[in-house]
Amino acid sequence: MLSTCHNEIEVEQKGNIDVVASIKTVAFQGIDVQPVDVQVQISNGLPAFTIVGLPDKAVAESKERVRAALHALGLSLPPKRLTVNLAPADLSKEGSHFDLPIALGVLAAMEIIPQDKIEAALVLGELSLDASLRAVSGVLPAAMHASANDNVLICPSACGGEAAWAGDLSIVAAQDLLQLINHIKGQCPIEVPQARLGETDAVIALVDLADVKGQESAKRALEVAAAGGHNLLMSGPPGSGKSMLARCLPGVLPPLSPQEALEVSMIHSLAGSLPDGGLLRHRPFRDPHHSASLPSLIGGGHRVKPGEISLAHHGVLFLDELPEFARGTLEALRQPLEAREALIARADKHVRYPARFQLIAAMNPCRCGHLGDADLACSKAPRCAVDYQNKISGPMLDRMDLYVEVPAVSVDDLNKSGGGERSAQVAARVAQAQERQRLRSERLGVSENSGRLNAFISGEALEAVTQMDGEAKALLDKAMERSKLSARGYYRVLRVARTIADLDVRAVDDAPLSSAHIAEALSYRRPSF
Repeated sequence: MLSTCHNEIEVEQKGNIDVVASIKTVAFQGIDVQPVDVQVQISNGLPAFTIVGLPDKAVAESKERVRAALHALGLSLPPKRLTVNLAPADLSKEGSHFDLPIALGVLAAMEIIPQDKIEAALVLGELSLDASLRAVSGVLPAAMHASANDNVLICPSACGGEAAWAGDLSIVAAQDLLQLINHIKGQCPIEVPQARLGETDAVIALVDLADVKGQESAKRALEVAAAGGHNLLMSGPPGSGKSMLARCLPGVLPPLSPQEALEVSMIHSLAGSLPDGGLLRHRPFRDPHHSASLPSLIGGGHRVKPGEISLAHHGVLFLDELPEFARGTLEALRQPLEAREALIARADKHVRYPARFQLIAAMNPCRCGHLGDADLACSKAPRCAVDYQNKISGPMLDRMDLYVEVPAVSVDDLNKSGGGERSAQVAARVAQAQERQRLRSERLGVSENSGRLNAFISGEALEAVTQMDGEAKALLDKAMERSKLSARGYYRVLRVARTIADLDVRAVDDAPLSSAHIAEALSYRRPSF
C-alpha cells in the first residue's frame, strides 16, 4: 500500500511540473564576494510574488520594480505563484543589485529568454520603472569574482568601464532591459565596454608647498612623513597653516601603483563612490568633519559600509581639530592604526575592510588657540591647555610617529617674495626614498601586501634594517630612560630614523643609522613622551 501511494504522488507531481530558472549573482561581506544563486519558480496556485532567502528592504522591494519594468516592456507576470529564492538562504542579501538577476530569472522561467544563454553569466544591476538599468555599487569586486570563475558579467552600461578593469572578462553592459533581452537572443549584440579612468576623480585642490609661507620645520616633518608613510600631528595657533600643510601632502606622494589603484577602487566601488564608473587615479585624501560618528569613521551601519579609514586606504586621513572629535571615536582608531584594517563585528556577521592609511592630524594647543601669547591667550591659560589636550589619550598620542609645533607665521615670512621648494622637488626626494624602501623590502622578502614602507614593515624586518652605530645606540638608550619612551615609541623612533636616513642622499643604504638620524627622529617625539 505504501509503495502504491508513493507512486500515485509521483504521477501527480509530474502532471504539474513547476518551471524553475536559476541566475548567478553575488552578495558582499566587506570586500569579500559571496556567490548567490537566484532561483525563480513559477507554479500553480494563487497569484503571488514572494522573495525568500533573508532579503533586506531593498531586495524585498525588488518585486515591485521588476513588475513595473516588465509592464514597461508590454509584459505581465503570469497569474500563478512566483517564488524567488536567494540561496544560500542563511546569508543576508542587501542592496538593489538583485533587481536584474531576479528579472532575468523571471523572464527565463516565462521562457521569454533561453536559460542556457545566461546560465554561465553573473548578473547585477538595478531596474528603473521604465526598464532602464541604473548603476550599482560593488561592480568591480563582482567583476573580479566573475573573471576568477570564468563567468560572463552582465551589468548596467554605466558600470561597464569600471568592470573592464577586472582583466580578461566578457562583459555585457546594457542600457535597459529590452536591449539586454535582444542581446541574449542574438538580435542586437551590445558593444564591449572599454576600461576608463574616472574623469571627475574626487581629489582635493592640491596646494603647492611653495605657497606655504615659512614653517620650514613643519615642511621637513611633512616630507619625512610622506617618505615613510608615518603618522603626523601638528599643533599650533589658528591660521598658522596646519590645514594648508596637510593638503600639500597628496602633491608630494607618489601616484598609486596599478595594484594599489585596484585595491582602492574596489573599496570605493563597494561604497558607491567611484567617479564616473572609472578607476581611481590619485591617492585618497579624506578629511571628515569633527562631528563624524564612529560608524562613519571606522565603518558600519545597517549595511556595514566602509568608513573613512578604509576609504583612505593607501592614502591620507586628515583629522582637523583633533580634540573636537568624540573621545570614543578617536579611541576606536587605535586598533586600526596598528592592524591596518577595520574589523567590524555584528551579531550575524564579521566584516573586514583594509585600512592602511596615513593619519595626519592638526590641533590647537588650547581651546582659545593662543597658549603662550600673553596678548591673545584667554584668562584660563594654562589650565585650559591641560583640559583641552587631555581630550586625546596617551595611547592615541603614542601612535603618532611625528609631532611638530607650527608657530604663527611672522610678518617677515609673509612679506618674503617667492616661496620655498615646490611640491614637485620634494616629491622627487620622497619617490627616491620610497624606492629605496621598496628595493630593501624585496631583498628581505617582504611582500607588497604586508607593506614595504618603513611605517608598515614588520618588527623582524625593522630590526634587520635599523642597525645603529655605537653613538646612535647610546643616544637612543639615553632618550629611552629620560623620556620614558614606551616600547612602541622606541620602535617608532627607529622607523622614523630609518626614513630620515633614506632621505639622506649621502647615506649608504646598508650603513648603520647615525646619531644625526636618531637625534632628528627623537626631536619629533611629543615632549610628554
